[in-house]
Amino acid sequence: MDIEDLEPRNKKPKPRDLDSLGIDQLEEYLAELQAEAARVQAKIDSKKSYLSGADSFFKS
Repeated sequence: MDIEDLEPRNKKPKPRDLDSLGIDQLEEYLAELQAEAARVQAKIDSKKSYLSGADSFFKS
């Protein structure tokens, strides 16, 4: 058995070191995070809408 088999498969990424970034880089990074958060929220809304539609179909 390999030692890698014992480690968790989905490791969370380490937080980015913000101390080494300048203001412009921090603002760019924040914009990237906000865009990703919006993308995730859109997917959540889409899945909720799909489930709601399926629920109403089967309750009829």
